[in-house]
Amino acid sequence: MKELIETIVKPLVDFPEDVLVNVEEEDNRITYKLSVNKTDMGKVIGKQGRVAKAIRTVVYAAGSSQQKKIFLEIVE
Repeated sequence: MKELIETIVKPLVDFPEDVLVNVEEEDNRITYKLSVNKTDMGKVIGKQGRVAKAIRTVVYAAGSSQQKKIFLEIVE
């Protein structure tokens, strides 16, 4: 899943080397924390959050086969 997130986000940003995905796993949930360069934050979020919502939709669909709930957070 981490690779999927990186594959989606890296072509969108100007600084793909700054894309970082941290994984926090708990009993019934997995949280992926996406970090990008500050100048690329707008590109990842998109107008009215459309790009972020689309990324989350793909990640949640890919993780639907797992028994745990998947979350994607975009952090600064």
